[in-house]
Amino acid sequence: MKKKAKPNLWPDVSILVVAVLTITAFFRGNWQLGLLIAAFAVWGVYAVFCHLLPFIREQLYRKEARDLRRHYEERRIKQQVLSDVDVSDPVSVVLLRHANYRISASLKAVYPDATWEWCTSDPAKVVAKGGVGRIRLHGVPEYNYAEVATDQEASIHFQLLKVVPFGEEESPAGNEQPVQKPKRIREVDPQVWYEQKGRTVLTNLIADLNSRGHSSLTILDDGNISIMQAEKEIKKAAFESVPERTYWPRLIKVFEREGIAADATDQGLVLSW
Repeated sequence: MKKKAKPNLWPDVSILVVAVLTITAFFRGNWQLGLLIAAFAVWGVYAVFCHLLPFIREQLYRKEARDLRRHYEERRIKQQVLSDVDVSDPVSVVLLRHANYRISASLKAVYPDATWEWCTSDPAKVVAKGGVGRIRLHGVPEYNYAEVATDQEASIHFQLLKVVPFGEEESPAGNEQPVQKPKRIREVDPQVWYEQKGRTVLTNLIADLNSRGHSSLTILDDGNISIMQAEKEIKKAAFESVPERTYWPRLIKVFEREGIAADATDQGLVLSW
């Protein structure tokens, strides 16, 4: 297919020059002025329709073509990304695995050797819709089961239980021992604690201390903070509560993702910036 030649303005300019020279050579006075105005007006209208409007249309076509190419390129990349995602596992299975990791993390924070398995027939339903399920514990002294309670807000709570056949551990008469109450463990997610209770308080603290020349603070177990000022330790209230030390390794990672250096010491959690 033969490529269409672009319109050239210079031949048309030469025609205008010839017309102007002819008018100035053969006409004088008002006739010359009127003819010059008419020549420029006619040439201007011709140039608009033959050169300016085609140029504008060409630029619009080019912009539309670029937009189409960008759209199809973004669509192609999106389809490629989606094709790389493994969607073979149902959502309920993914939620169950996530809940399993949270339960394991809570148990191992108190009992490092703990392992467990579900006793409930459909644990995925308990996790997805909320409810109470039972797990069998291994490597947890004094307890062999736990009841796991979930809700629609993604909270997980569980109670440790010791289940024995009736009459197996009867105490001799007159030597009865008090029944041990189930131990209740409340899981603490350091990321959730930071977002809900820690971020705002810590941001304000760091801004204030940094403006006064401080570059570190120590978070104590009771939620207070301590800073050094003129070689003297000053304590002040800051947080309503702080996760227990068993959660500090995960809390340190949360701080590091926020760009805050953290280190666990005997005194407390030292943050520096």
